Amino acid sequence: MSNALQQSHILVIEDDNKLATALVSGIEAEGYRVSRASSAEEGFFLLHSNLPDLLLLDVTLPQRNGLDLLRQIRRDHIDVRILMLTSHNTVEDRVEGLNLGADDYLGKPFSFPELLARIGALLRRILPEKVSDELSIADLRLNTRTRAAVRAGKSLELSQREFDLLLYLAENGGRTVSREMLARHVWKESSRFTPLDNVIDVQMARLRKKVDDDHSVRLLHTVRGLGFSLREPEA
Repeated sequence: MSNALQQSHILVIEDDNKLATALVSGIEAEGYRVSRASSAEEGFFLLHSNLPDLLLLDVTLPQRNGLDLLRQIRRDHIDVRILMLTSHNTVEDRVEGLNLGADDYLGKPFSFPELLARIGALLRRILPEKVSDELSIADLRLNTRTRAAVRAGKSLELSQREFDLLLYLAENGGRTVSREMLARHVWKESSRFTPLDNVIDVQMARLRKKVDDDHSVRLLHTVRGLGFSLREPEA
């Protein structure tokens, strides 16, 4: 598994304690970080506080079912891949879940290897497998082995933190990443009680100056209210 996939965080919302325990144990054994909730409300809280990359969501939950939670997640535009797990596995059930915004649907009982394969496929949509030591965005080149950055043939003098920040943005392939995601993946800060917004903004300003100041085409963008993205200019 690539480092990018290994860094992925999966939230499991499942009220069946035996199944949830088995899911967490098995998925963690594959190298993912996993958190767990047993109700929709607890899961919604963890979704906002932990910002997982992928959600495994049981349809049948106490008090509030998984389809209601799915509807709210998509209505609130929360950026997370969702794999529904359910014993209600008719064509109509699957169509309803997918129409509400689920990315995939897996009926119970399921085989664990199939579940892992689907998790990997969904995560690769947002974190492509690295096939070489070099990542490129337009005329920007990053070498992950030598930790060198070059734009338009000119080397960029980056600190270790600046390179990590630029690499994380590049690995997300144009996807907007929030300050919370940067705090978790670049600063390795998992506590939501340690705000790093000002630190991140200062670091991003320094990085933008080094990456974009000498070029007419900007690659590093601020997405108002959401975060940042590193992407090629639109044609």
